[in-house]
Amino acid sequence: MINRALVDGVLPQIDHAVAASVEPFTVPEIMRPDGGGKRYGMVHYGIFIPGLPEPFRYCNIMTLLGATGTLMMDNDYLLRDPPSDTATFLCSTAEGDDHHYQAYSIANDCRREEGDVLVAFGEHLTITGCFPDYQVEVAYEDFRLTLAIRCTNTVSWFVRNVAYDHFSLLAFCSGTLTRNGQTLEIQDHPCTFEYARSASPYALTRRVIPDAWKLPADFFTYQIINLTDDIQLLLTDVSSLGRPLFKGMHVRNRSGAAAIHVDDVSLEVLEYQSQPAQAPDGKTMRLPLRFRWRVGSAEGEELDIECRIVSPWRFGLGRGYTASYAFEGRYQGQPCSGDGYIEYIDCAGQ
Repeated sequence: MINRALVDGVLPQIDHAVAASVEPFTVPEIMRPDGGGKRYGMVHYGIFIPGLPEPFRYCNIMTLLGATGTLMMDNDYLLRDPPSDTATFLCSTAEGDDHHYQAYSIANDCRREEGDVLVAFGEHLTITGCFPDYQVEVAYEDFRLTLAIRCTNTVSWFVRNVAYDHFSLLAFCSGTLTRNGQTLEIQDHPCTFEYARSASPYALTRRVIPDAWKLPADFFTYQIINLTDDIQLLLTDVSSLGRPLFKGMHVRNRSGAAAIHVDDVSLEVLEYQSQPAQAPDGKTMRLPLRFRWRVGSAEGEELDIECRIVSPWRFGLGRGYTASYAFEGRYQGQPCSGDGYIEYIDCAGQ
């Protein structure tokens, strides 16, 4: 009953994400790896690069510092003692079996705000710098990534309230990606630099919270499309206990223009993969093969695209998966096609 009251009554009234998404970004000081205050038990940094050439197609850097206490994000089999000491790092592309997902001890394996280092996960990931310029180095097995990232002040907020901040900055990256003997030079490529901080029930307990008592966010998909070198689309659908928390499309432009559509947005799964995916702990999840986004506005149709997964699904987005897809359809009445990056979690359908 408490969970239902939060979803239906409290959260919609206190969130300011929509209004903040059409204003310039003005709070870089909050982007600290400890959250910048005692009430924050989880911090997230994410760097997502869609639309890379074959065979890579995309690259993701997804980190969590601290357990969230949510149904869709915590893999209990990885939690440390205490769970608040748990960090995870996911990195993957579409090439071959390229996939790194690992848990770390924040106290023993991670560095936070040490010298030039903003945050580091063992020897596998180091992020240095401060807004708007960051440097990223990733190394695992035969994968190497070195990036310089310049963030803009064009921001898309997914959540903005007293307990949880989550936003994405339009950014551009240059560097080198090497994997399996293949090297890709990246130059001024549109990407995202993302940050989140939230309160966590693990600030109050050292015990692993059973699924029945976790915060009940149970469906999530987040997708990024570089429609052109100048226009980027963010498509999001999040729900809890069958109730929508956020569904919308952010549109942002290299020039600084930003818009958000939330009133006429639909996602329809047209076909699922023939077999459910199985996580390392044995949990299964059905994942889409084909799906369709439709977005309208007062001016008419904004987006109508059909999408098809074209890469292996990679586990480690919390309890969910990431992949790449090809799409075609129409944007603002004009034909469009290309590649998209997808994150997908469906605990409600398990």
